[in-house]
Amino acid sequence: MSGTMSGLVGIDVGGTFTDLFFSGDGERGQLVLKVPSTPQDPSKGLLAALHAAELDPQRLGALLHGTTIATNAVIERRGARTALVTTQGFRDLLELGRRDRPTMYGLTGTHEPLVPRDLRYEVTERLDFTGAVLTPLDEAMLRQIGETLRGRDVASVVISFLHAYANPVHEQRARAILAEIEPAWEIIVATDVVREYYEFERTSTAVVQGYLQPLVARYAGNLARELAAWGFRHDVLIMQSNGGVAPLSRLAGRAAHIVRSGPAAGVTAAARLAAAAGFSHVITADMGGTSFDVAVVIDGEPKVAELTNLDFRIPLRLPMIDVHTIGAGGGSIAQIDRGGILQVGPRSAGAMPGPVAYARGGTEPTVTDANVVLGRIDPDSRMSGPDSRLDVPAARRAVAALGEPLGLSVEATAEAILAVVNQRMAGRIRLLSIERGLDPRDFVLVAFGGAGPLHGGALIREVGVRAMLVPRYPGVLCAMGCVMANLRIDLSRTIEDRLERLDGATIARILAEQREEGEAELARGTTPIEGTDTVHSADMAYAGQIHALRVPIEAGWEPDRLAEAFTAAYREEFGNTLGDIPVMLVGLRTTVTGRRRDVIRPEELAPATGEPQPIGQRQVFFGTWHDTPIFRREDLLPGAAFDGPAIVQQSDTTTVVEPDMRLTVDAAGNLLVEVRA
Repeated sequence: MSGTMSGLVGIDVGGTFTDLFFSGDGERGQLVLKVPSTPQDPSKGLLAALHAAELDPQRLGALLHGTTIATNAVIERRGARTALVTTQGFRDLLELGRRDRPTMYGLTGTHEPLVPRDLRYEVTERLDFTGAVLTPLDEAMLRQIGETLRGRDVASVVISFLHAYANPVHEQRARAILAEIEPAWEIIVATDVVREYYEFERTSTAVVQGYLQPLVARYAGNLARELAAWGFRHDVLIMQSNGGVAPLSRLAGRAAHIVRSGPAAGVTAAARLAAAAGFSHVITADMGGTSFDVAVVIDGEPKVAELTNLDFRIPLRLPMIDVHTIGAGGGSIAQIDRGGILQVGPRSAGAMPGPVAYARGGTEPTVTDANVVLGRIDPDSRMSGPDSRLDVPAARRAVAALGEPLGLSVEATAEAILAVVNQRMAGRIRLLSIERGLDPRDFVLVAFGGAGPLHGGALIREVGVRAMLVPRYPGVLCAMGCVMANLRIDLSRTIEDRLERLDGATIARILAEQREEGEAELARGTTPIEGTDTVHSADMAYAGQIHALRVPIEAGWEPDRLAEAFTAAYREEFGNTLGDIPVMLVGLRTTVTGRRRDVIRPEELAPATGEPQPIGQRQVFFGTWHDTPIFRREDLLPGAAFDGPAIVQQSDTTTVVEPDMRLTVDAAGNLLVEVRA
């Protein structure tokens, strides 16, 4: 096989499985596979997937990669030892934050900053909000801090000064001095990471960058060496949180940009495939082994958040696809809490030891075990390894032991596990739809991940979504999204001035500088692109307002035209305007996208010529045991349709069609599951 394969490969490293998606260049079609992840060294799982796929490294055009290394480092506090140098009086900014608290009720909870207080230093300097120097930088004091830090065993030093977004001169000078004292340090200047006001969020984002940069740089170097030893000589692109990709060689300088890169890839692919199927309003539901990720796509565009909380009081102010994550996956462990209530997650069995049914030493029942007990997963599945089948008796024993103190049968306990985890996931979907004024009936749910199609039918019924769409390769959609993604650079700058005081030439100059910076960044890479697209927007607000409204704009617009666009957007959003109150231009933003060649083309599928035939039947529990037909995904051609109950099996997932549902296959081979009227 290896001598005939060429094309692109996408690999997403998850908490339980490492997924691979290969797209050929015409000689072959597409290949998908999953191998167990290796949390101790994620690159080993990546190489294992490449070897399992028997790909020829000499004939791969590019490798695209989504990773959880940055997310896990923040959550598990495994980043680099980092110091912070800030303006006199702002040493405790990371603890002060905003008026929030770890728990909704009461004053309990803890906060663990990424930089401990004894590694935070103040230096005398001060700028005003216009960037004018009020107090010069005390270079002697800074040098003394630098000498002290040389004995503190730090790997990164973050520099974040008040109002540096308006004038980075002090931050740049401080970097030069500290680099002179210790060239080995990773020195991060806050204005290089995000040039906006909001001092707490800007400092926090820079700290995240410093905390991750040595770790990510080491990972990138190790991965590059291992791929070179394998024989791969072409581009490696890493998925970013904004839905674009960036070269591996530039990963260290963009470490904060790859937090949640894998989930962003899945949303990118789901939006693209749903749009091709005729659905512009999409809720994405990615259920893997350890987590459930949900996002909203409107008019084909994933919602992007400018501020994301990675943990309590650790905000990241960078454009990220707005993905909400909870600990609800196939490996989520079911347990009875102190109050005698059944709980599922967030603790997960992960890749090792995994669910009880995997027979790798797991003893606590998981969501996967519940699905096995109810017959929804093929007992001959090779989920636990290529040479093993699931241990159904062990899964039944573990689930039965959990249900014994509740007085439930093994089937009732398994159903209870699924009901609890489905309610948790449905609650997160409601948070992003109903609680934001969106009607779920206007949306289709794209279910993916290894466990998404198992639970998607229950979710559409619970929330009221119109239908579930299951793509051709749902279990590896995040890996597919890596292959689909374009290169993307996001730039922003705080202006914070009244429009009436600005002139069109100044605004045009800033937008041109941002566009040129983005295009230069793309030009420094070696990845072929077919062209670039530039999109501008402005953050605007009425004078005195704290929060700004993002408004699409065009380069060359005069201030009056910007004010008109803001007024129209404000009226559409809120139903009125604030009359003659002056309009503030809070900031300008530019996104430069490098379009990559679309290598994933729809496969030509012959329409179904008759009723699809099941490959057999299995007892599956839906309130009672049902003789349920089992279909192979590859046998379901466009136009095929049947009523539930039914199970559709494929190598990367299982789709459950409940008794009151109907499945149809569209022209691209997607499964569409709806609740029958």
